[in-house]
Amino acid sequence: MSQLGPLVDIVTALAAAVVIVPVSIRIGASPVLGYLATGLAVGPHGFGLVEEGPALHLFAEFGVVFLLFSIGLELSFERIRTMRRLALGLGAAQVVVTAAVIAVIGTALGLAPMTAGILGCALALSSTAVVLQLMVERGEQVTRIGRVAIAVLLFQDLAVVPMLAALPLLGAPGEDALVALGLAVAKAAVALVGISLAGRYLSQPAFRRIAALRNPDVFMGATLLVVLGTALLTALAGMSLALGAFLAGALLAGTAFRHQIEGDIEPVRGLFLGVFFLSVGMGIDLALVIRELPLVLGLTLGLILVKAVVLGGLARGFALPVSLSVRSGLLLAQGGEFAFVVMATAGSFGLIAPAEAAPIVAAVAFSMALTPLLDAAGRRLEQRLTPPVATPQTALGDEAADLEEHVLVLGFGRVGRTLAHVLENSRRPYLALDLDSERVTQGRTQGHNVFFGNGARRDVLRAAGIDRATAVVVTIDNAGAAERAVRTIRHAAPGVQIIARAHDTRHADRLRVAGADRVLPETIEASLMLAAATLDAVGQSAEETEACLGQLRADGYAQLLPLVVGRHQDDGTDH
Repeated sequence: MSQLGPLVDIVTALAAAVVIVPVSIRIGASPVLGYLATGLAVGPHGFGLVEEGPALHLFAEFGVVFLLFSIGLELSFERIRTMRRLALGLGAAQVVVTAAVIAVIGTALGLAPMTAGILGCALALSSTAVVLQLMVERGEQVTRIGRVAIAVLLFQDLAVVPMLAALPLLGAPGEDALVALGLAVAKAAVALVGISLAGRYLSQPAFRRIAALRNPDVFMGATLLVVLGTALLTALAGMSLALGAFLAGALLAGTAFRHQIEGDIEPVRGLFLGVFFLSVGMGIDLALVIRELPLVLGLTLGLILVKAVVLGGLARGFALPVSLSVRSGLLLAQGGEFAFVVMATAGSFGLIAPAEAAPIVAAVAFSMALTPLLDAAGRRLEQRLTPPVATPQTALGDEAADLEEHVLVLGFGRVGRTLAHVLENSRRPYLALDLDSERVTQGRTQGHNVFFGNGARRDVLRAAGIDRATAVVVTIDNAGAAERAVRTIRHAAPGVQIIARAHDTRHADRLRVAGADRVLPETIEASLMLAAATLDAVGQSAEETEACLGQLRADGYAQLLPLVVGRHQDDGTDH
């Protein structure tokens, strides 16, 4: 029976999680808090049903590995470039300033400088899980507050990687710290070069061959091999498992397999990460928290105050409106799940004593639980501090003020909504305009970044940031309105790419004359997509199919014109 002890512990913990976590979700709390509560209940400081053993620690370590792999997989240098002002500017400033302020306060309260610095870095991070949950529930992920929050959270996620990489060095003996740092830098350089070459010349060709087999089990096995194998290589090189997992994700982020890998790994990541948060909850000494409740509450309020003031002040420094700055500060004022990761890793290297970590872990959990209340207060303050809007163009200009290299979508019917969905899934910034107020209201309720406006007017286009846009897509159904919009866009922004939807080849010719760079006739493109699906079904490779379709699209579909000119074509009713 003793050999079954670890399995019994894992089954008991998972059974408790199946009961407690859904309850936390039903009451509107984050699943992270549910796992923490589960660990607290079943752990040695609760009912004592589960002991902290090597099996749980291994599962928890895997949770961190898969979390860092997911961060690397979602890393897009294109995304960072388009959000550089907010992510690399405001996000970086928030992490550095908040960490420094908390470190100074911690040192003044008697903590060792190294301990205070580690806690400052850990507490500077906010909860991606909790904040994104609120954004999605309110359909605000593509609004201005959503873009600000996501940009700051994006940099925070990236900042975790060097934090975790530095902790083993800080845990080395003082006299060997410089030598260890030099060796670590050399090993890191060799590992990065080796992993980059392997990713380019081995992983991508291998994944292409594996994907051609169309066997999901083999594909999943290959993904796990890359994640765990890369993590093992960096661990053997003297670095952390988490750093290797992040690098593995970053290498696969630019491949065509990213979305499939992300979908395959999500259930595994969620399971192991849940066990990690469960193990964190098991380490919380409830009796100590109750004894030190005034301290825990003081730490909670202090953390919220410091983070809200720092981020709100920095947001004003980056020329964001007062109302948006106040709400951003309150929305991101909580501690985050990465605080648990950083503190647990630091504790494993003896950098933070359990007695020091326990009240701070409890304070982070309390602050996460308070996030809905903080955001509600932030929304009320935002409404009071927002000045009256003079015109619809003013509101549109305010919303588009921080958009850069975005896509402007004119028309939000079936085609426009589908395009917006694709852009959102690809994490590309966009702004849509439509003249149907009901359609705009419905779209904004569903979380889309759409506004009422006439895309054929220069003042509306300027308010929508046409001078900073990389492309404009005209999906307007009315042929005359589409041509007028294209002409206006071309005069307002001569360098922007214009992509237009056409009913037929005659309409396509008129749109090209008006200034469109690329025109897609609906009937022909639908036929080509049907042909592509047919060729795929009969076993033709994607490269051969793309080459064939490319020839047919050349010279304005010249080869296909005899087949379609003069025949009736459905011009639809979409807008």
